[in-house]
Amino acid sequence: MKRNVLIIGAGGVAHVVAHKCAQNNALLGNIHIASRTLAKCQAIIDSIEDKGSMQQPGQLKAHALDAMDVEATKFLIRATRSQIVINVGSPFLNMSVLAACIDTGAAYLDTAIHEDPAKVCETPPWYANYEWKRREACKDARVTAVLGVGFDPGVVNAYARYAVDHCFDQVESIDIIDINAGSHGRYFATNFDPEINFREFTSTVWSWEDNAWKANAMFEHRKEWDLPVVGKSAAYLTGHDELHSMSQTLGVPNIRFWMGFGEHYINVFNVLKNLGLLSEKPVRTARGQEVVPLEVVKAVLPDPASLAPNYTGKTCIGDLIKGTRNGQAREVLLYNVCDHEACYREVGSQAISYTAGVPAVAAAMLIADGTWDIGEMANVEELDPLPFIQLMNGMGLPTRIRDAAGDRLLDPEREVGFSREQRKTASAR
Repeated sequence: MKRNVLIIGAGGVAHVVAHKCAQNNALLGNIHIASRTLAKCQAIIDSIEDKGSMQQPGQLKAHALDAMDVEATKFLIRATRSQIVINVGSPFLNMSVLAACIDTGAAYLDTAIHEDPAKVCETPPWYANYEWKRREACKDARVTAVLGVGFDPGVVNAYARYAVDHCFDQVESIDIIDINAGSHGRYFATNFDPEINFREFTSTVWSWEDNAWKANAMFEHRKEWDLPVVGKSAAYLTGHDELHSMSQTLGVPNIRFWMGFGEHYINVFNVLKNLGLLSEKPVRTARGQEVVPLEVVKAVLPDPASLAPNYTGKTCIGDLIKGTRNGQAREVLLYNVCDHEACYREVGSQAISYTAGVPAVAAAMLIADGTWDIGEMANVEELDPLPFIQLMNGMGLPTRIRDAAGDRLLDPEREVGFSREQRKTASAR
């Protein structure tokens, strides 16, 4: 069993991760939060104490850390005796934190693909450019590294694996649909780090079509989806982290990602992009100062965490899977609906941060109890989805299934007839 968690990052997702770790510290042990700004870590700790989130008395401590410094990160992992590291800082940190985990033997989790500050929308499969190059190192060190274990990527990968294994004989297509039907009341804001948000959409976006990569322009393909609770919503075909692994691991010929955008967001985005304000390349001002336009835009936009108190409405994120079962065409929607206001009441966050943070803690718990402690690197769809889905059902992110039999809570034990306890016993034999 692994215990003691080091959380790297102090943004909105880290806030949720810390609260959820605190709610489960009987299993996870001591909790440490580290980022470059100690005050942000302490603010999260204050929030946990204000909410009374600790399951039982335990250590909860803030640390200052530049996680780009591998040696400093290794020192902190050892000093805190952390056996699980949840990296929810900037994706620019992934490879440094992963290196520190490999050298110290700590399990590694993240919620997004690694990014090079000088590159956007990299050539697929993107994971092969960075993380997958350390597969052998993880295996040799017997280090468990679970990549992309937020909601998308993360939960949607598990949904895909569940569908492939239990709902179909053959899957023809997976459409991942992410709709935020909430309102934060600001003129313009992003729901997570503005720099990372914009970098996803400023160049080529990739989809997986007929077993090959297809290049698209942002906002080139629009489709209206009718989803539970949030209703009819327009979404646009875009690239996303999970496509880069699922295309290589599931054997499904068509995998696409659709994200909902309002017309106001699109208009502002296009103005910023056309003015060059979303560029990641440095420019020199008239006063001789070198600045990165995208970093300036990030600096003037609201902190995503600040949106939480006034956020209303719900999100709906899921996989619409089509294929055949017993020779008959079949369609299944696996999805979650999350309420912004409920998230704020529970942990003081909005639903976007909540849906990304809860799965990372569920994964940490599965590593802690041995279920997912595999001693090598894996993307989420390479792991058993049943205990993951079952655990999240009780942690605030219940999964629902809509198919020909109706719309219901997805209870893996009932649907598949094999409980988490049975699976753990079987895997130990």
